[in-house]
Amino acid sequence: MSLLLVWVINAVALLGVAYFMPSIHVASFWSALIAALVLGLVNTLIRPVLVILTLPVTLLTLGVFILVINALLFWFVGSILQGFQVASFGSAFFGALLYSIISCLLSWLLLPGGK
Repeated sequence: MSLLLVWVINAVALLGVAYFMPSIHVASFWSALIAALVLGLVNTLIRPVLVILTLPVTLLTLGVFILVINALLFWFVGSILQGFQVASFGSAFFGALLYSIISCLLSWLLLPGGK
């Protein structure tokens, strides 16, 4: 049950990002659910590989390069899904940051124990 709630929270966070950033477009709540699912899968499967491959750069930048990886994955998901569009890398960068913040706040407010 908790996993479904996290999925819905991430979809709502994605709608919030689209509301605050006109360069990111989400067609509907169903598109947001699909995009949240794909973002979760990409972050689970592809992100760890990218983090390991770019470990020297990440160490040199004191971890800031992780933000670039997040933005690239956010932009990638926006390019492969039809109902979720991200205009540019800059939009993806700030959209990924805002998505993380909104998702974290909603999880803290809505999940039992503030996980």
